[in-house]
Amino acid sequence: MKTVTFPDGRVVPALGMGTWNMGDSDSRRADEIRSIRAGVEAGIRVVDTAEMYGSGRSEKLVGEAIRGLRDEVFLVSKVLPSNASRKGVRRACAASLERLGTDCLDLYLLHWEGSEPLEETIAGFNDLVEAGMIRSWGVSNFDTDAMREVKSVRSATPCAANQVLYSLDYRGPEFDLLEYDRKTGIVTMAYSPLGQGGDLLRAPVLRRVAQRHETSLGPASPAQIALAWVLRDENVLAIPKAGSLRHQHENIAAQEIILTRDDLAEIDEAIAPPRRKEPLAMI
Repeated sequence: MKTVTFPDGRVVPALGMGTWNMGDSDSRRADEIRSIRAGVEAGIRVVDTAEMYGSGRSEKLVGEAIRGLRDEVFLVSKVLPSNASRKGVRRACAASLERLGTDCLDLYLLHWEGSEPLEETIAGFNDLVEAGMIRSWGVSNFDTDAMREVKSVRSATPCAANQVLYSLDYRGPEFDLLEYDRKTGIVTMAYSPLGQGGDLLRAPVLRRVAQRHETSLGPASPAQIALAWVLRDENVLAIPKAGSLRHQHENIAAQEIILTRDDLAEIDEAIAPPRRKEPLAMI
């Protein structure tokens, strides 16, 4: 199983779980909880959520899903920029902890750049580390220049992660951001690694590559190839959403796929990597 290592030395599997849009439907709630629990029981450790997701409903769902399994989980949540003042992050974090039913987050992220000075937000994160409310902190939706600004801020604890939109649909981070994060010891977390709306998964190149691979579940699917592609990088932690047991099992099995040089070359020919700097995509 591929892993990533955070600046404090903690090692986690490179496949995690995202929970965007989870907790919004009563009819799907039981399936979503079963999926999260099955993922943790199968060895997935990172569970990612945010105060913004469903105005806290996702955090409540995650809290219910990991009840009794908290020690097995590397728990991540995010603070909205509007709550990211030094005092605001403490209030927001306390509310997230209550919804999640825990006393500490493993990683707490600034959801995107806002109007609060980074110095204030990072000072607030350090206060939370000192208070034992979080173990580490990071950012989300930060491009290379913004990451340089983060690194320029004096901090008692380092930035641990940068969560960005990264998939075959959105290859922009490959130009310089992935390398910058890697060189500075920051883990890149890839959200929506399977793309948006299913268009990516209908790409003929993914079907062709899938036909050459098998998993323990049987023939590989285009979705598994797309996920294996994101997981190929040594410093990327992918957090696909899996709202059902079937999707969870498919994501887990994707870790078995090792893409060949020919596979990667064929994918690059069909879906070209960036040749110049692009604005960082965000959803």
